[in-house]
Amino acid sequence: MKPFTYQRTTDATAALAALAAAGPGAKFISGGTNLLDLMKLDIEQPTHLVDISRLPMAAIEERPGGEMRIGAQARNSDVAVDDRIRARYPLLSQALLAGASTQLRNMASTGGNLMQRTRCGYFYDTTTPCNKRTPGAGCAAMDGFNRSHAILGASDACIATNPSDMAVALVALGARVELLSSGGNARNVPLVDFHLLPETTPHIETVLAPGELITAVVLPPPPQGRQLYRKVRDRASYEFALVSVAAIVARQNSHILDARVALGGVAHKPWRSLEAEAVLRGRPATMETYEAAADAALARAVGRGHNDFKIPLAKRTLVDTLARAAQEQT
Repeated sequence: MKPFTYQRTTDATAALAALAAAGPGAKFISGGTNLLDLMKLDIEQPTHLVDISRLPMAAIEERPGGEMRIGAQARNSDVAVDDRIRARYPLLSQALLAGASTQLRNMASTGGNLMQRTRCGYFYDTTTPCNKRTPGAGCAAMDGFNRSHAILGASDACIATNPSDMAVALVALGARVELLSSGGNARNVPLVDFHLLPETTPHIETVLAPGELITAVVLPPPPQGRQLYRKVRDRASYEFALVSVAAIVARQNSHILDARVALGGVAHKPWRSLEAEAVLRGRPATMETYEAAADAALARAVGRGHNDFKIPLAKRTLVDTLARAAQEQT
């Protein structure tokens, strides 16, 4: 780990000013569950850390019109067990409880979860080329062991997958991210647009501008229908998804009124499948419909060898999750 300086702030304006004053080598740190690991491996080498874990942004609040606002410093464990979240957005609670371990959820913040690096084993291995660590160096995963890697939205520059369970649920729920800049300007970004695909710049992972701070995540009123999160992984706990599905299905009698579908573990960002949703709307709630939706969701999937199995796995997981979400609705 390289030497660095540290300061703690308790005010958003002061935090942004401190980051700006420290220069381009400065970073915010909150729970630190990802950043500290990367610092120990010399992958991240900040010269200055601004601790924002004491900022007054941990509230989970109801807002006019049925929205809910989750502060950027709200811990994953607190969000997962909040009675209002469990009742109105069970998809988010399920996704959070499926991620990491209890100890990590107790430390990880909402904003920090969104900012964790999209990564793979080669990103951690500094003896191998990685365009995320060193732009232009190449991607060792292309011809290496790529079992856990992306099948959607990848490029020749990077095939790593975003590890967040929380973000997959938030994308399906239509959440947006509140951002604040050092000049005091605030903006809102739909979460589906917050993370970027790799293209030729995989080291740029979000639309966050230099000097911006995540202040909250805002959930719109809950959509109609049953919400369900399904995660497939190599072991039962503390493991990234091979494939995950966030599904919301509204059914009336024998037909699907509306549906939301997002996938995790398959792309550089949480993957919203508008194609699957279009197939589902207005169609009979049958296995044939769910299979057609899965085919549409994975129509552009590309395997790289070791991860070819992810394509049929994602289809089967999506079909099963849709069927479960559509059960017993009238």
